[in-house]
Amino acid sequence: MGAAMRRIQAGNALTAFGIGFTVPFLYIYVAQVRNLGSMAATSAFVAFALGALVALPFTGRIIDRRGPVPVVMGAAVAASLGALSLGLSTGLVPILLSALALGAGQAVMQPALATMIVWCSTPSTRTRAFALQFFMQNLGLGIGGLIGGQIVDVAHPGSFTLLFGIEAVMFLVLAGVIVTVRMPHAPSIKDAVPRDPSQAGGGWKRMLRHQAMVKLLVLGFVVFFACYGQFESGLAAFGTEAAGISPSTLGFALAANTGAIVVAQFVVLRLVEKRRRSRVIALVGLIWTGAWLIAGFSGLGHGSAVMAAAAFVTTYALFGIGEAMLSPTLAPLVADLAPEGSVGQYNSAFALVKQMALALGPLGVPLGAGVPTLYIGVFVVVSLGIAWLALRLGRQLTPAQDNPSLLKGAPSAPAAPVAVAKTAEPASV
Repeated sequence: MGAAMRRIQAGNALTAFGIGFTVPFLYIYVAQVRNLGSMAATSAFVAFALGALVALPFTGRIIDRRGPVPVVMGAAVAASLGALSLGLSTGLVPILLSALALGAGQAVMQPALATMIVWCSTPSTRTRAFALQFFMQNLGLGIGGLIGGQIVDVAHPGSFTLLFGIEAVMFLVLAGVIVTVRMPHAPSIKDAVPRDPSQAGGGWKRMLRHQAMVKLLVLGFVVFFACYGQFESGLAAFGTEAAGISPSTLGFALAANTGAIVVAQFVVLRLVEKRRRSRVIALVGLIWTGAWLIAGFSGLGHGSAVMAAAAFVTTYALFGIGEAMLSPTLAPLVADLAPEGSVGQYNSAFALVKQMALALGPLGVPLGAGVPTLYIGVFVVVSLGIAWLALRLGRQLTPAQDNPSLLKGAPSAPAAPVAVAKTAEPASV
């Protein structure tokens, strides 16, 4: 990695470390520490998601016009103020406004940091760059959550204020790190992005005419809804209600998910970086199909409590392996589909789809808690749908987009990106 990439990855890891301090405890903080009840806590999560959904549609154009560095810095400052205010707030309205600012700031950072990684990488190195980003994020979140759990005390609101204060400081650290990163006005690294002037700009309408990108957005929505959107909502409800999983076992399951990512990330990377991205995503769909079937076994009630708990933890671990396979696949593919001048727009659109999927994830709670058999059946079908959508997407990709390792053997550097960029124009099926 160059100096710029090292600083980007370091800032990203420190930010995840700060977020890990508060994410597991936001519900408890609002509902119990501030004595506002479960509805207020749910409203805080809604405000958090709403901030992201409001900010992201405008983020891409700003990144492409002004560059990602000022966007990351502005988002970091907004998130820092939101986190600090959240830790000091005692009433419902201040908490909702703070969550709104925090959600918007965190959401805007994602496509801006992704664009910085794109600018500092090539199609052949981008896979590892995004894999490292995902690895560092999960490591930071895991360590932050572990330390935060040792600090919090429901009987002492000041302990939660301290956690949110640490998170606020980490956002400012990110801004301080990013301001030292030397980024070109436009990507100057050879082959960093597709170069075809006819594809520059165009906004949302042009992107929505790009069939490969639209299919990737649909695939991304299904992926995030079926996995991330269920972790702390529908799947947790299924585990506690249908499978009789204790809260402590649920904690072990979440830890198994993070542990699987941290342990398997670079092992998985060696296996997938030279293979077709569409087939890797399809394989993830099959792995998650198995994960949902194992989750169903945990809720059948025919085995012992230990077997049910082991099956549930295994489900989360399998989801983690799938995530490790997706991290070097989805985000780099978004960048490789983006025409010159639209990388920020494409990254923002993908981040928006993710937030929408996460916001709709809790719709699985009534099924998971009340109709567990139907819940498992639905998500088995959804996971198989991921495999089908991935194979369909593969037909829209060039060989270099689907397997960027092919670019390493290209005889001349400019040839590959031109071929990639030409497919950015919407093609007929």
